[in-house]
Amino acid sequence: MQSTHPHVNSISDLATGNGNDATPFSQQSVVLTKQAYIELTWKANYWQAQHAQSVEREAALTAKVASLEATVRDLTQRLYGTKSEKSSGPDDADDPKPSSARPRGQQPGSKGHGRSERSALLVVPEVHALSPAQSCCPACGKAFAPFPGAEESTIIEVQVQAHLRRIQRQRYQKTCRCPQVAGLVTAPPAPRVLPKSPLGVSLWTTVLLDKYLYGRPTYRLCEQLKHHGLALSQGTLTDGLQKIAVLFEPMMSKLYERQMSEKRFHGDETRWEVFEDVEGKTGHRWYLWVMQSASVVFYRLAPGRGADVPKAHFAKLHKDLVDVVLVCDRYSAYKCLAKDFDDLILAFCWAHVRRDFLKAARSWPELERWMFTWVDDIRELYRLNAVRLEAWDETLPLDRQPLDCSERHQALETKLSQMQACCEAHLQEPTLHLAKHKVLSSLHNHWDGLTVFVGRPEVAMDNNTAERTLRNPVVGRKNYYGSGSVWSAHLAARMFSVLQTVLLWGLNPHHWLTAFLQACAENGGKSPTDLSVFLPWQMAPERREEFARPMPVTLPPFAGLCQEREESEAAATS
Repeated sequence: MQSTHPHVNSISDLATGNGNDATPFSQQSVVLTKQAYIELTWKANYWQAQHAQSVEREAALTAKVASLEATVRDLTQRLYGTKSEKSSGPDDADDPKPSSARPRGQQPGSKGHGRSERSALLVVPEVHALSPAQSCCPACGKAFAPFPGAEESTIIEVQVQAHLRRIQRQRYQKTCRCPQVAGLVTAPPAPRVLPKSPLGVSLWTTVLLDKYLYGRPTYRLCEQLKHHGLALSQGTLTDGLQKIAVLFEPMMSKLYERQMSEKRFHGDETRWEVFEDVEGKTGHRWYLWVMQSASVVFYRLAPGRGADVPKAHFAKLHKDLVDVVLVCDRYSAYKCLAKDFDDLILAFCWAHVRRDFLKAARSWPELERWMFTWVDDIRELYRLNAVRLEAWDETLPLDRQPLDCSERHQALETKLSQMQACCEAHLQEPTLHLAKHKVLSSLHNHWDGLTVFVGRPEVAMDNNTAERTLRNPVVGRKNYYGSGSVWSAHLAARMFSVLQTVLLWGLNPHHWLTAFLQACAENGGKSPTDLSVFLPWQMAPERREEFARPMPVTLPPFAGLCQEREESEAAATS
């Protein structure tokens, strides 16, 4: 078909083959009008653009599906997988354990530590003698003669017995005529933690320890006491706890004042449910914050998780302190805190960085070996730092340490330089996988905070201290779900602070709390005026040593009751 139009383009101009490899169609010419040519060109460009968009959209959807599958794998691991983060490599699950693996516990043939020392336990002697029939020779019937000494053995028993203290206040009649004295003089009443309450110091000590140290719900304690013969209402204990809460307010002030004079902190937070409607707050999720220093563990309960909570906590930090270090995770609230406090240095946690790589390895199995290479590097960092600390003299500055410590410090710095260079090199790769880019970008952005421990060996590499400190409240949260009211939530924070600080100093919490509540009882149900005898850092060494031991042993009060009961029963029988 020929066209009379003066401007004609031939498709044969676009043919690629005019040689031996030419196709039959390359020898034929097709003549189109320019309008038809433009329409075909436009349609070709249009469908090429549509195809490019489809390819791009498919690639985006494929990446999104891969990301969602990675999230599913991670959530599945969290829900059904093992909780331990211990792992030495990606092939641990496939490799069987060697038959010569060291078993747990004391090893055969190793030297034992002997029997535990139990001198603090009360000794109740028992004499076991032969019956009259057994004390004679079975052959001739002649009686055995007593032999000096006895064969001794020990059996450990625990006996819990609720009892009533029957208080008898003696009365005296005056023999003089002085008007200043009443006709009858009565002995003073027994001290009580709560005036007019029949519950004594030992019971309140048991209630507080049982819930805030051992994480058991109050109703379970009531059930246990019921089985011991003491029927006690949970409402009675709740009402008493609300009144006892004020006794620990002065102690909390002393703990806070002490902590604000220290320079190194570990901080963390966890959720805490408070089942009371509060105006302006949606839901019942509150947060329990903890700040642990060298001598104080301080918990603070807040309705939110914003930066205002740590800012309020450090608002009264001593102004003359410089280079204050807070070991924490990478939560943004701590970063906002550091912006307002110029002398506060954030030391980020390497355990969280390691967790990033472990999570990515679970989510992206094809990247597992690459991720575990970084996990191994972090393990090596921990080893090098531990070796350095073995030779570190904390009384000397870092530049004056012994030669052995300096060499180990140099090895640590070399390893960190290699890791940083490797991270920077990977981030420059144009085709770096999204998961790799994510973990390495976080490592790059937090590098300064992650390397604080290098120049300050006294700073820990991780925030495990604060996480372990939160373990006790988390156990309580799992058992009794949180707090039923705002006042009980703040009481929980106070008790956690007091008891964990007591444990931090190596004191016996049962002994300390009994002494404190007894002092409150002797002070008319109010907190003691002089708290220095209960502050571990102000105690005399002798008193601190005394509080580190269990409660002084006394004869069980129920022994006298049992003896009195037996005597009364014998008299009634006769």
